[in-house]
Amino acid sequence: MSETTELAVLEIKPEQAPALYVANGLDAYLDQIRELAAEVPDVTTKKGRDRIGSLARMVGSSKKAIEEPGRAYLKQLKEAVKPAEEELRRFTRECDTIRDKILAPRAEWDAEQDRIAAEEQMNAWHAEALEMNAAHDKAAAEKFESDHELALLMNKDFDREREEARAEAERQRIAHEDEIKRQAIEQERIEAEQKQQRERDEAARRERELQDRAEQEKRDRIANEQRLEQEKQEAIEEEQRKAREQADRIKRENDAKEAARLAEEKRIADENARRAANVQHRKNINNQAKANLIASAGLTEEQAIAVITAIAKGEVTAIRITY
Repeated sequence: MSETTELAVLEIKPEQAPALYVANGLDAYLDQIRELAAEVPDVTTKKGRDRIGSLARMVGSSKKAIEEPGRAYLKQLKEAVKPAEEELRRFTRECDTIRDKILAPRAEWDAEQDRIAAEEQMNAWHAEALEMNAAHDKAAAEKFESDHELALLMNKDFDREREEARAEAERQRIAHEDEIKRQAIEQERIEAEQKQQRERDEAARRERELQDRAEQEKRDRIANEQRLEQEKQEAIEEEQRKAREQADRIKRENDAKEAARLAEEKRIADENARRAANVQHRKNINNQAKANLIASAGLTEEQAIAVITAIAKGEVTAIRITY
């Protein structure tokens, strides 16, 4: 199918609804939509992708054009059946009322018969109970007479046994009272012993506490003495340490002063020796120069000394003595 295929505008008129909205009544429209959907645009081009969107919108528009009239038609149908439904409900209610009125006499008669039957049953049970009570009373009276005669025969034995029982009860009472007294005495003895034991335990506890307190005080005193002795020893050691440090410091200072003095003396001695050596060196050179002037220039010793002195003082231009 070419890309120019278009779906005709769908329009359903109200008078068409009864014929269309039935089984398979919309197949013709579905065929048109399927024919439109058979087109396969080129998804790789913008035009093709736009065409796909256009086809989808046309399908949606067609669906809406068919669905909305159908929904309206269904609404009309529902509105049309409402009166029928209401009339049917009214009819059934009235029929039920008429039926109940017809059945009412029979229901009342059945209820009355049930009440009469229940009352008769209760009367029968009551009569049966009266008969059972009478039989029971008769049997009880006969048994009483029999028991009374037997009691008269056993009266003597009963009196003897009763006296023996009374004597036994008295004996047991006395024995019980004696046992109670014995238990009371025993309990008093036990309580007295327990009290004495508690007093002994309390005295022993106090004695232990006093002993423990004395021992603790002794330990505390010894510990305090040891602490004081240790503090004293530490103080002595601290003073000794400070004294040693002071002595070391003084010794270092004295050693430094002595070293400085010796160094200064050595420097002075070295300086004096260097100066003396320099003087002697100059003297030797001057004497050698003097001897050379005397020997080479024919100067007298006084003249040679005067020349050397003038040169040494820089009084002779361009001439100097190298020492």
